Amino acid sequence: MTNNSPPGPKGKLVTGNLDEFQVDPLKFLRHLRSKYGDFVKFRLGPFQNIYLINEPELIKEVLVTKHKSFVKSKDIQTLKTVLGDGLLTSEKDKHKTQRRLIQPSFTRSRIMGYGKDMIDTTSLYISSWKNGELRTISEDMMNLTLGIISKTMFSMDLKEGAQVIGGPMDTVMKQSIKRMRSLIKLPLWLPTPQNRKLKHAIQALDDVLYEIINKRKQEQEDTYEDLLSVLMKAKDSGENIGMSDIQLRDELMTIFLAGHETTANALTWTFYLLSRHPNVEKKFNQEIDTVLGSNPLAPEHYKDLTYTQCIVWESLRLYPPAYVIGRQVETDVQIGNYQLRKGEMVLMSQYVAHRNETYFAEPDSFIPERFEDGLMKSLPTYAFFPFGGGPRVCIGNHFSLMETVLVLACIGQKYQLILSDDALLHPLPLITLRPKGGLKMFVKER
Repeated sequence: MTNNSPPGPKGKLVTGNLDEFQVDPLKFLRHLRSKYGDFVKFRLGPFQNIYLINEPELIKEVLVTKHKSFVKSKDIQTLKTVLGDGLLTSEKDKHKTQRRLIQPSFTRSRIMGYGKDMIDTTSLYISSWKNGELRTISEDMMNLTLGIISKTMFSMDLKEGAQVIGGPMDTVMKQSIKRMRSLIKLPLWLPTPQNRKLKHAIQALDDVLYEIINKRKQEQEDTYEDLLSVLMKAKDSGENIGMSDIQLRDELMTIFLAGHETTANALTWTFYLLSRHPNVEKKFNQEIDTVLGSNPLAPEHYKDLTYTQCIVWESLRLYPPAYVIGRQVETDVQIGNYQLRKGEMVLMSQYVAHRNETYFAEPDSFIPERFEDGLMKSLPTYAFFPFGGGPRVCIGNHFSLMETVLVLACIGQKYQLILSDDALLHPLPLITLRPKGGLKMFVKER
């Protein structure tokens, strides 16, 4: 037996709850959970019903057991203009086939192989840092993760990656966010200034990617072990067919966009949290000194940096770069006690779920120790899901986790980063969760 409708705020006649949502989405979603519970209904605009689901078992129904009744949200679909039909935007059988082709690029053994590139790129990037200087760490992390993804994906060095890809990628990100957030999404063929800017940036990136692909194809022998090389060799087990140039481009663009922005934000939030919690920072430094001694960091140190891993998990709990998952109902479906209709939307927010006091004591406090004694095994699967879940779980989750830990350790071995201003940073929910206004810190040699 299903109830008619979940509880939720009434909202205005035409706009529903759009105003509160646009002013502060995170605050609004947290308020909905605290006031109305695990299943909340609200409206954005006159006809769009949205359901916020906060209960792990119900989240599992949407992402896993009944995932075939849903497709990606309209917001993500607007990214098709940039990403094409890559892993983030493709649906159903196409998504399944592509995932099967790409999975070998992200096996644990292959990721360990990328570890050296992560460390080398970080060491090179921070080699120009000066003791006592003030840096915008949020920008540094964007540049650094861009360098790492350029190196692991295309075997480009730091400078080349920044020159060739950095500029157009930044424009694409900014214009995509504007497009996602506007209520009326004008078709890309309309020659508005914003559309022209976005098309120009996409074209610049396309030129770079297709040039790299063509150059690789013309080389007599493939001596590369980067992501591009693995993707170009990938064949579908059923039909022994590889990816077309267009599909390669779409997947490269997707990995690039998803791979550097999210990790950069995870690193930025972690440095911010460390600087605000001296006791945690002290334990972090002690672990680095114990595990590394006077030796340079190597990929094999990753498994021994257990407290650093806990720091990253706790940072991902409080400030998950992917802070909300949206799904559109494709076929009428029952979730929990409620019947959802085609065209309605479901939101599941990691930012909200990760601060649920049922599963996390002192949910707003930064306590990495909570992850030390097998907490992950005792939690319901979807109480903590920084990388999403189900068939669409982030394919690069192990890559990202290892990158975050190794970059932290590489920087932490040489420097302490100190907040320039002790003011609280506010999260800005764009495509990913960024710190509003960026993060400025002083660099101090250890």
